[in-house]
Amino acid sequence: MTLYPAIDLKDGKAVRLTKGLMDSAKIYSDEPWALVKKFEDMGAEWVHLVDLNGAFAGEPKNLEQIIKIRENCSVKLELGGGIRDEKTIKKMLEIGIDRIILGSIAVKNAQFVKDMASKYPIAVGIDAIDGFVAVEGWGEVSTMRATDLAHEFANAGVETIICTDVSKDGTLSGVNVDFTLDIARASGVSTIASGGVKDEDDIKALIETKEIDGVIIGKAYYEGTINLSKMFKLLD
Repeated sequence: MTLYPAIDLKDGKAVRLTKGLMDSAKIYSDEPWALVKKFEDMGAEWVHLVDLNGAFAGEPKNLEQIIKIRENCSVKLELGGGIRDEKTIKKMLEIGIDRIILGSIAVKNAQFVKDMASKYPIAVGIDAIDGFVAVEGWGEVSTMRATDLAHEFANAGVETIICTDVSKDGTLSGVNVDFTLDIARASGVSTIASGGVKDEDDIKALIETKEIDGVIIGKAYYEGTINLSKMFKLLD
């Protein structure tokens, strides 16, 4: 089980949202790079970054902070939010991002994602509301079921699928283990759980499935309901 501490970037600051609502943003740091460094010092192998402004704009908007993070930290970085074409993928990889997360474009052009996965380290982000895929920064809900989209990327060469139950995201109400398992089984691809993680019990529940490979931890860390340093040591 790999733990992915998460940082959402909004207007150059590290924030967390509740249920994906931009006006719910709570600022946790004016220096996102320092937070990433802190995670690295705790023992993180990866940090999960989302450019929230970029997710809505359709192109990266927090480049200055992303570059600063890369320049100051050696931990592996995965990045999503507004990455919709090969030129942007290349640019982010050149900056030093280790894995690119493609979300909205996966619904609209699955073949593009498959083509990119054959050339670059790609994760597919599947975010769902009531089982249907949410796109455009969770501002819209498509007519596609999340499990159908997951199945689309079976044997497609993507490194991992990150699945988020939007209704739980940022609520500290507990991770949706069943939803994550459904995605993992539909795709057959390494799957990372996201949304609602509250405490150690959530991590243990995911580990016990033996089918889920990672978990994204956001508000649980920032609000102090999970001791990340302890968890990294336990899983080392």
